[in-house]
Amino acid sequence: MELRQLRYFTVLASELNFTRAAAKLHVSQPPLSFQIGNLETELGARLFHRTSRSVELSEAGKAFLPHARAVLARLEEASSHVRSVASGLEGRVHLGLSGSHFLGPLPAFIRIFGEARPGVEVVLHELRPIDSLLALREGRVDISVSRSVSTDDQLSSHLLWRDPVVAALPRGHRLAVRKTLRLAELKDDDFVFLRLDSSAFAQRLFGACVESGFTPRIVQQVVEVPAVVNLVAAGLGVALVPVSMARLRADAVAICKLGAGTPSGDVHALMRAAEQQPAVREFAQALLAWAASYVAPERRSR
Repeated sequence: MELRQLRYFTVLASELNFTRAAAKLHVSQPPLSFQIGNLETELGARLFHRTSRSVELSEAGKAFLPHARAVLARLEEASSHVRSVASGLEGRVHLGLSGSHFLGPLPAFIRIFGEARPGVEVVLHELRPIDSLLALREGRVDISVSRSVSTDDQLSSHLLWRDPVVAALPRGHRLAVRKTLRLAELKDDDFVFLRLDSSAFAQRLFGACVESGFTPRIVQQVVEVPAVVNLVAAGLGVALVPVSMARLRADAVAICKLGAGTPSGDVHALMRAAEQQPAVREFAQALLAWAASYVAPERRSR
């Protein structure tokens, strides 16, 4: 049984006229009659009663019609689904990110994207940056949001938005009144730090201190940047954090710009360079386009 035969049958069942059915199907009458005859032979039943003046569905034809229409409807549904997946309108995107990114602009983009592409499911995976990168390489996430770029040829890095690193100091700190300072001026302070095994970003911050002539005296280590800022607000030490995170506790910490050579806290989207999934490519393109128009709060306030 061919799908063409089902289409011919349903159109003829609707028109009950070979001439009109053939015109609607863009075929001549002989092929239409031939295919209907083959279908009847295969089913072992007459589907139509034909006379020189009329065409009527037989009882067998009436019984077969809803099944034929259901098969064609399912085929159209399947074809539509395939086209949507191929065009990136349907599918699933696994996004790896750390807790600090839930406090930035990313959740707003996910909502906007979901409204524009309701057929694409975005699955969030909260991971340490180092684990998110590993998950990307292993194919467990499709895009990793990171404060580091990748030197892996198999991965591509795309800047989303700038987020310079600043010094966060407890209120009352001797340098709290300063707008800018050199990193070396903090060499005698206690530091609250990100766990060095949690991300390349944490290791870059540590390396910047060493390059400034001192090894930071770390009194507390945590995994998430917001936790670092809260510990600074509590007076446990100073810290190097992205300005967007420091501003979350501007009521309790002093924010000082740092001199040249300080590592960047800029946010990037990392993905596989040879990504094939249309939904992932669609999400990434939309994210980059949205990020290009995003203006950080600190820039708006200038």
